Amino acid sequence: MTDVVVGVLALVIGLLLCFRGSGAMRVLLALWGAFIGFGLGAVLVAALADQGYLATAAGWIAAIVLAVVFAALAYFFFAVAIVLAFASMGFVLGQTIASALGVSQPWLLVVVGLVGGIVLGLLAIATNLPELVLIVVSALAGAGVAVAGLLLLINGLDLNTLADTELRIGDQPLWYLGQLVLAVVGIVVQLRYARRRRLGSVRQSWAAAGAV
Repeated sequence: MTDVVVGVLALVIGLLLCFRGSGAMRVLLALWGAFIGFGLGAVLVAALADQGYLATAAGWIAAIVLAVVFAALAYFFFAVAIVLAFASMGFVLGQTIASALGVSQPWLLVVVGLVGGIVLGLLAIATNLPELVLIVVSALAGAGVAVAGLLLLINGLDLNTLADTELRIGDQPLWYLGQLVLAVVGIVVQLRYARRRRLGSVRQSWAAAGAV
């Protein structure tokens, strides 16, 4: 049941991020923040209590609380939203690329994901990123999360053995091909939507969404 709930959330948020990552940036980054906070709270409790992912009431409570906190921070503060979004999406992309290249050690997948997150997070802080970067990154990361959600729903992914399952996916290139196709379609859809307005910087897009 837990796999189904998390799978549906991942699939929905991943698709929204993939196809509307820049068009509805403020709301979607808040949803992305909630998704990251939910996962972080569940993982922390699972690690501290030596229990399964969302196996206890404490895990669910921590996941929901952190989801609300991260969503609020991402919605109201531009810097928090951008750094959180790019760092977390960089983590997803880093792990996806490493797994696609045949990395077999779970700890190395985590390290590569962290490096990707740090690089994109620092880039978001140091530069005035063009909106095109957000479109590409959100489409790629959204496609990765959506595919992971789909795999959870069809029992191709196990929350308790996430790293091991990612390695099995690495032996099935069709999943990566599907993920790439989904990302490309997401980029095209976002670019077509963006033609209705002039592409600017990520900060300008945030201001246009009504941020203060």
